[in-house]
Amino acid sequence: MSKPIDLLMDEHKNILLAIDGLLDQAAKDEKTGRISADFYRAGIDFIRNYADRFHHAKEEDILFIELNKDSVKMHCNPTKQMLYEHDLGRQHVKELATGVKENDLAKVLAGARGYGELLKDHIYKEDNILYPLADEALSDGAKDEMLAKFEKIAREYSGANKKYELFLSGLNK
Repeated sequence: MSKPIDLLMDEHKNILLAIDGLLDQAAKDEKTGRISADFYRAGIDFIRNYADRFHHAKEEDILFIELNKDSVKMHCNPTKQMLYEHDLGRQHVKELATGVKENDLAKVLAGARGYGELLKDHIYKEDNILYPLADEALSDGAKDEMLAKFEKIAREYSGANKKYELFLSGLNK
C-alpha cells in the first residue's frame, strides 16, 4: 500500500482500540447497572476529535474528493456508502453523549454498541475494499499530494494526538 493509505490504516488501529475499550466498558456497565460517565466522556472526546475531525476529515476532505474526480477510474466507488456510515456513526455518538448527559444506561449502551459494531464493519470495508481500490486507482502524484495534506493535518493535531495516545494507553490497564 502507499504511504497515505498506510497512515489511514494505522489510524484505524487506534480507532479499533478505542472501540474495544468502549465495548468492554459497556459490557461492565450493563452488569453493574451504573454508567462510567468519565470514561464515556473521554471516549466521546476521542471519537469526535481523533476519529472524526482528524481521521474522517482526511477521508472526507482529501481521499474521497480525490476518488470522485473524473480522472480516477475504479470499477466501483463506495465513497457514498462510507460517507453514509460516517454519518450513522455520528448519530450513535450523539445517542451515547445524550445517554451520559441524561444518565440513561439504555441510551449509553445502544450508542456505544451501535457505534462500535458499525465502525468495526466500516473499518473492515475501508481496509479491505476501499483502500486497495483507491491505492490502485490513484496516480503517484495524487498520492504525493494527499500525503502532503495528511502531514499538514498531523502537524496541526500533534498536541491533541498526544492526548489521545494517553487515552488509548489507559485502555490497556
